[in-house]
Formats: sequence, structure tokens, C-alpha cells
Amino acid sequence: MKRILTITIFTLFLALAFASVAFAQQSGPTDDDVNAIAKQLFCPVCENTPLDVCPTQACAQWRALIKEKLAAGWSEQQIKDYFVTQYGARVLSEPPRTGLNWLVYIVPPVVFIIGAVILYRGLVSMRKPAAMTVAESAPATKNESAEDYMKRVEEELKKRN
Repeated sequence: MKRILTITIFTLFLALAFASVAFAQQSGPTDDDVNAIAKQLFCPVCENTPLDVCPTQACAQWRALIKEKLAAGWSEQQIKDYFVTQYGARVLSEPPRTGLNWLVYIVPPVVFIIGAVILYRGLVSMRKPAAMTVAESAPATKNESAEDYMKRVEEELKKRN
């Protein structure tokens, strides 16, 4: 019985030791937490460069600011709103879905669908033979007999099948 009690106490001691290490690592926001938000923001100084990979000193300061805001308990949306009020909507990697920005989400699928319809109609019209006009259906010359004309029509039908 004494041995079981000793093993149990030793196991609890090890569990607490590992738990304290795990809790010590979770004291503040990690770089992964900061980069998850920084990926969604563009550098206000560099054009088209995500904040998480921008090498400038200003971006390093903005990432540190994000870390401070996370440590203070700010949510992801609050941090994004803060950057939008400071630098404008151009810092967002995804434009807000308001006003004319909806066109960014609507126009490409509509253009794609219209293009697909035009392509389909073009391919279908290429497969169908053109309708014969009245001039083409009549005998080519006055000397051509009705039998010659019928032979020519049958040959054309055989070619198409």
C-alpha cells in the first residue's frame, strides 16, 4: 500500500511539473498568434507586402504593436479595425464587403459565366452545319438536270453522316 501511495505521489509530482512548464509557455501571445493577424494585413509603407513577411523596421514595430494589443486582450477584429482607422482600408488583405467593394466579389464570377456561355454557343455553332440558302439549294446551272442535282445532294448528305 505504501508503495502505491509513493508511485501515485511521484506521478502527480511529474504531472504538475510538466503542467507548470506548459502553463509557463502560454503566458502571452505567441509569434504564430501575431502572424495569424499580420497575414491579413498589408504593410502601409510597402505596396502589396503582407505585414507578416515585410522586412522593414516599421513592420517589425507594427507586429510588436499587434503582440501588445493581443496581450492586452484585444480581439483580432479590434486589431484590424485599429489598423484600418490608422491607415485606411488599403491595409486589409481582403477588402471590406461594403459599397462598391462588392463588385470585387460579384464581377469575376459573372464575367466567367458569360464567357462560358459565349464559348459554349461558339462551339455549338461550329458543330452545326450552316443552313443552306435558297440559291445553294437550286441547281447550279440551267443545264443541270434534277437527277444530277439529287446525286449531288445525296453525296453531300453522305459526307455529313
